[in-house]
Amino acid sequence: MKNFLLSAIIACFAVGAVSAQDRGSWGVGPRMGIYTHAGAEGAIFGIGAIGRYTFADHWRVEPGITALCEKGCSVDINADAQYLFPVAGVWSVYPAIGLSANDFGGWSCGINIGAGTDFTIGRHWDVSAGFKWMLQTAEYHKNPIVITIGGTYKF
Repeated sequence: MKNFLLSAIIACFAVGAVSAQDRGSWGVGPRMGIYTHAGAEGAIFGIGAIGRYTFADHWRVEPGITALCEKGCSVDINADAQYLFPVAGVWSVYPAIGLSANDFGGWSCGINIGAGTDFTIGRHWDVSAGFKWMLQTAEYHKNPIVITIGGTYKF
């Protein structure tokens, strides 16, 4: 499991993204999240990495992996598609939809629905915040709402 996690984190750092105006651009960065409504123990803290790739003027994909800080070793692997709406030169908002797989207590797959915002703080750096609702397939899983913050280094 440790080799899998290390390989997945390295893969996330190998991909990335940037602003809506830079088609074909990449970025990588750290991300922290709180998984609310995730089970009987309450909220779960997660830390991980994302990659972003902008493939059209306003479209990008964002794969990511998050290590969940709970009893035992848990992981959340996801990939979202985002459509960016530029609000100002350094600020954009986006809706997101994607797929996820995690092991909150047994492996489960799901669909992510959410939104977020990016704010450019330098030539190569963005900070971001967002939330998403994870609709899980397993009956015994809750459908957590994930609140995230992070940064992205743009190439």
